[in-house]
Amino acid sequence: MDIEDIVGRGPVGSRDAAEIKIRTRKQLPKQQQEDANVDSTVPGVGQKVWVRTWGCSHNTSDSEYMSGLLQQAGYDVVKEGETADVWVLNSCTVKTPSEQQANNLVTQGQDQGKKIIMAGCVSQAAPSEPWLQNVSIVGVKQIDRIVEVVGETLKGNKVRLLTRNRPDALLSLPKMRKNELIEVLSISTGCLNNCTYCKTKMARGDLVSYPLEELVEQARAAFHDEGVKELWLTSEDLGAWGRDIGLVLPDLLKELVKVIPDGSMMRLGMTNPPYILDHLEEIAEILNHPKVYAFLHIPVQSASDAVLTDMKREYSRRHFEQIADYMIEHVPNIYIATDMILAFPTETLEDFEESMDLVRKYKFPSLFINQYYPRSGTPAARLKKIDTVEARKRTAAMSELFRSYTRFTEDRIGEVHNVLVTEVAADKLHGVGHNKSYEQILVPLEYCKMGEWIEVRITSVTKFSMISTPTSLPESNEETVPWQQSPYYVFLYPMTFFLLLLLTLYSLDRFISPGFLEEWLPFLAETDNENEMWMHGEQDDVVFYE
Repeated sequence: MDIEDIVGRGPVGSRDAAEIKIRTRKQLPKQQQEDANVDSTVPGVGQKVWVRTWGCSHNTSDSEYMSGLLQQAGYDVVKEGETADVWVLNSCTVKTPSEQQANNLVTQGQDQGKKIIMAGCVSQAAPSEPWLQNVSIVGVKQIDRIVEVVGETLKGNKVRLLTRNRPDALLSLPKMRKNELIEVLSISTGCLNNCTYCKTKMARGDLVSYPLEELVEQARAAFHDEGVKELWLTSEDLGAWGRDIGLVLPDLLKELVKVIPDGSMMRLGMTNPPYILDHLEEIAEILNHPKVYAFLHIPVQSASDAVLTDMKREYSRRHFEQIADYMIEHVPNIYIATDMILAFPTETLEDFEESMDLVRKYKFPSLFINQYYPRSGTPAARLKKIDTVEARKRTAAMSELFRSYTRFTEDRIGEVHNVLVTEVAADKLHGVGHNKSYEQILVPLEYCKMGEWIEVRITSVTKFSMISTPTSLPESNEETVPWQQSPYYVFLYPMTFFLLLLLTLYSLDRFISPGFLEEWLPFLAETDNENEMWMHGEQDDVVFYE
């Protein structure tokens, strides 16, 4: 049975707004109803839900809200899909590979008999896709109704809630954070641009900014009531916040820093160039604030003005360089991240070389390299694609350029930094922390505590991070070298292996197979050292095998 998307007139969060209206069926006789209810499942009682997320931090925030609502309703939100009764797949429509992963997971889940609910931008932008026809869908503006959707899906109903003509979900909804120390705060939904390659606008719609007062209160509560240590601001375009309500981004940032307690930090999310060009001085002032990371993510996408025009990006290479140069000059040791789309249909080799030149100029420490994939329904999808082999060559060339340099050079060994540690590294041996410039620094796990600052000294470097030890430990006078170059690895380990081999051979010859050495390894057998011809004599004995 399908449940249509009927939205009540009440405010978000009210029963009227949250009500799902179901077409009624013919009533069963009373006794049959009682018999049918004996083994019925009560939604939320002992049932497990897995929430899988792709894409940006806005999607992460949406997943945290949905998980919080489900947990509040009594569901067990689990980390692995195998044990779950329901899969909530929060999808991303920016890249074809991400959409394909979601598609594959739907098939996998259905094969395992799981109940599937699609959320996020893919299902919102293209709900008529064939692979979405037998799953429930919750739209990007309907995440506050996830409990009802899960409940109805468990009953065997197919729910499709896609209406965007309603207010956004309340910021005060319960949250189940992926990292309890980090508040991912969406400050707006939608965007102002109409990029020719992007499908996000079809899903998220036009810009809708959350009110300044609500955002500040949410941040205050997260810091002071819930103990988070980092505030990550996110949206489809951070810099566009406020344009629809008569404000600009610096208005919000200046109020947010007032509620950040000592020992906590704020990180700005992705912002497109056009919306901060008029506020460079104010943005730089915010990034220099001691409680704000000196980090800026500005996606350039291409360094060719011709390609940027075809993409409808509404800025030029000169605009991007104006922002980058100003921030490098006025924000000490700023960390600038950017994105590149390669092999856009109209990109020539000369256009591509311009993008390569921009990377060589700025040596971005974080560079998100994306090979262009046409997204159905976008204007760029109608253009003739660049040959796949050529597209891959360009992607590989920029990837090789990115690997050829590093921000973390060996001359940084010995530097001292204060680091806020917020998570455990994948190797389970280090804590992951960041300094004021948002540089990733690894600290041995036994010396750090999550959510606290620690002063460390850099001992070695990699492409993406620096490795450290606390300054409270005695400083070693020995030069730090990779473990493969240590004397233990280069000399002692091989020598130990060689001695063990000799011991094994001796034991074999002495106790298991007497004569083994004399027959097969004569140069190790006991001989008369006074006989100058002993080696030749042993060789003569081997003539038997000729």
